[in-house]
Amino acid sequence: MAPALLNYFGLGRSATRNEETTPVRALPASWYTSQEMYELERRAIFSRKWLLITHKLRLKEQGDFLRYDIARFDFVLTCDRSGNINAFHNICRHRAYPVVEANKGTAKIFACRYHGWSYGLNGKLAKAPGYQDLDGFDKSQNGLLPIHVHVDTNGFIWVNLDAKEEPEIAWEDDFDTVDKQERFSEFNFDDYEFDHNWEMDGGYNWKILADNFNECYHCKTTHPDVPSLANLESYDVNTKAGHIQHDAGTTSEQRAAGLRIASTYYFPNASMTVTPHFFFVQKFVPSGPTSSSMRYEVFRNKNSSEEDFQLINQMYKRIMSEDKVLCDLAQKNLNAGVFINGEMHPRMEKGPLYFQKVVRDTVTEHHKREKAAKQEIWPARQNLPNNALVSQEDVEFCTGLACSSNNDALVW
Repeated sequence: MAPALLNYFGLGRSATRNEETTPVRALPASWYTSQEMYELERRAIFSRKWLLITHKLRLKEQGDFLRYDIARFDFVLTCDRSGNINAFHNICRHRAYPVVEANKGTAKIFACRYHGWSYGLNGKLAKAPGYQDLDGFDKSQNGLLPIHVHVDTNGFIWVNLDAKEEPEIAWEDDFDTVDKQERFSEFNFDDYEFDHNWEMDGGYNWKILADNFNECYHCKTTHPDVPSLANLESYDVNTKAGHIQHDAGTTSEQRAAGLRIASTYYFPNASMTVTPHFFFVQKFVPSGPTSSSMRYEVFRNKNSSEEDFQLINQMYKRIMSEDKVLCDLAQKNLNAGVFINGEMHPRMEKGPLYFQKVVRDTVTEHHKREKAAKQEIWPARQNLPNNALVSQEDVEFCTGLACSSNNDALVW
């Protein structure tokens, strides 16, 4: 591999250093601005990794559905007639029109308004007008494209877009026992109910949001509310597999005021923070290399007063709004083409350094697989049936054109 590419992927570095006392260079700015890197992340991360989405409290009744989009992947969660939670790509199997156009609601069936194909809440094809007269049309092979679902011990819903029958990465590989943290025993998630959602769009890369969230080095200079929630002298993070557990060092005074918090970041792009009076799911949702949304789903404790709920709810809204300003302005300088990277503190910025390492390891491993295969690998892509020979030839023809025209750029 060429030295320039080694440096681009962060691999051309000195191997010896004291990890406790030596600053560490961050990922380069190009990783936060490059369209090619963004597309690689869509393939290597968002197509393969388990994504924390929401809580089952939002899908209480049969037919309830929620629509989400992450990194241009549009999908639907629904509760079927058996009470099971299912997920599907929001793509009709006929001509790719979205079968759901609302962001939430209740339905007995999903009907595509383009040609009238309809699907049950379990994703099975119910009706394809006119196709009953065709020989060889198999309804069982034309349901909605399924997405893997995992509901953890506390009721949080995760999805994995890998199109294989079993995802290459098991939920336990990255998150085994993360839902059984001892500190969660202080909270009964059944005591909460969904209250509202809100979001902020911005001109920033999703990773700059994650870097910011996973350290409190900036808290003293930016967030006047944080000392009410955390002990800044002892604030720390613990890293393991696909998650970063934040230890706020809650004081006895904070605990007495109902401000104890348990916050966990779940790679790649979500976190959950729970307090006695509310919890929220936060997602950093990319829509391009330099555009993302900060999206929040807020749940309140049914037994909490309006005053107690709003105290913590408004506090976090202020904190997240302050973070948006930081990320907006930092990204502008990354975009300008002057700054490459800086040195990060191995202890005070342990969280973002770990996050960046997981990103680096994930995308470079996937890039090696693509280089060996001499083509892009999209784990979420539909698997064609064995008898779709002409379609497979058409796909390979177009892939061959892409490989030959971009041979130098892709370094096959």
